[in-house]
Amino acid sequence: MNFDLVIKSGEVVNQDGIGQADIGIKDGKITSLGDLSQASADKTISATGLTILPGVVDSQVHFREPGNEHKEDLETGSRAAVMGGVTSVFEMPNTSPLTTCPNTLADKINRARHRMFCDFAFYVGGTRENTNDLPDLERLEGAAGIKVFIGSSTGNLLVDDEESLKKILSKINRRAAFHSEDEARLIERMDVRRTNDPSSHPEWRDEIAAMKSTKMLVEAAREAGKRIHVLHISTAEEIEYLAHHKDVASVELTPQHLSLSAPDVYERLGTYAQMNPPLREARHAKALWQGLQNGVADVLGSDHAPHTREEKEKPYPESPSGMTGVQTLVPIMLDHVNNGKLSLERFVDLTSHGPNRLFGMATKGRIAVGMDADLTIVDMNQTRTITNDWIVSKSQWTPYDGQTVKGWPKGTIIRGHRVMWEDEIIGTAIGEPVKFSEAL
Repeated sequence: MNFDLVIKSGEVVNQDGIGQADIGIKDGKITSLGDLSQASADKTISATGLTILPGVVDSQVHFREPGNEHKEDLETGSRAAVMGGVTSVFEMPNTSPLTTCPNTLADKINRARHRMFCDFAFYVGGTRENTNDLPDLERLEGAAGIKVFIGSSTGNLLVDDEESLKKILSKINRRAAFHSEDEARLIERMDVRRTNDPSSHPEWRDEIAAMKSTKMLVEAAREAGKRIHVLHISTAEEIEYLAHHKDVASVELTPQHLSLSAPDVYERLGTYAQMNPPLREARHAKALWQGLQNGVADVLGSDHAPHTREEKEKPYPESPSGMTGVQTLVPIMLDHVNNGKLSLERFVDLTSHGPNRLFGMATKGRIAVGMDADLTIVDMNQTRTITNDWIVSKSQWTPYDGQTVKGWPKGTIIRGHRVMWEDEIIGTAIGEPVKFSEAL
């Protein structure tokens, strides 16, 4: 058989474990695994000394288009993704206009197709106004599912009462994603915030606000018999609670909640460390690591939420919450792999197999014959220092500036096309909507 591309002599991580294999690719699909030393191919890549992972999926990003393109847009966000080894992203609905109807979803897809460098899906915001339409909306092309903000939002996207939440859960069929903080508690505690003191951010948005909301959400999901995905878990209390509710609730962690903790992060970064839910004390990070290691956590998402330096440098609490992350997810977590905090197989489970399993990605998330040839090629032995200069997001900053890591994305291959190699973005944008089994 003649292949379009053969990747030779790499260490492959897939359902067989870790072992050396060649990968044969034709028409954007993986068509052969094994010894292909005698095969002919239009192109060949030597992966000697490199490790080949299923394409990394970042299932929570904010690329700000339409409405806030001065912070980021679909093209620049996707450049950051592929530079960091990410092959697919799920983007959030809090744009302007909001992604809450067929027209706004179709507009995003039209903007993204062959303009984004990675493949993509867009969450549709669940609101009080579109509740009856959700069964149709979640099955549209390019829809990652429904996203609901129980806290930390404004306008139509905020669903902060239990009755509306139950109505939404009664309508959905796919697994829906939730930002879980109790809005009433956040409002009543606003005076806890101290001017020019971002370290008061986690005091305001405290563990109780997170836990109260998550408990209400899980109870409502159980009553409705529906699947939920709780985004960016940040507290020890939530991870312990969610371990007892895996039948209805899946769990996302972020690299920053695992890697950065108070008070140090606020002393070093000030308002650049501000995000929702907040970075908290080390005891919470320790509990999140335990939840990752014992299997409670299902996926990693970066919650890439860029703002300009000018915006981030406003005095707290006028400063906006959010930080970059899609480009640093892979190197930060590979450094944790090299430090013995998690295995390479567990990293793959969190960033490829997990999204495949939770969201029903029809042709992505595994290195297997018949799947899309989406591959993240990494050098586990390369030591590099992350710098702001390396960041290609419009915001051009990272909370990890100056941090040295071991393990680095070498190449990004999407449907058999090499789109990044050795810190260089190659060719033209080829992004297409991700397909989901429940919406074929």
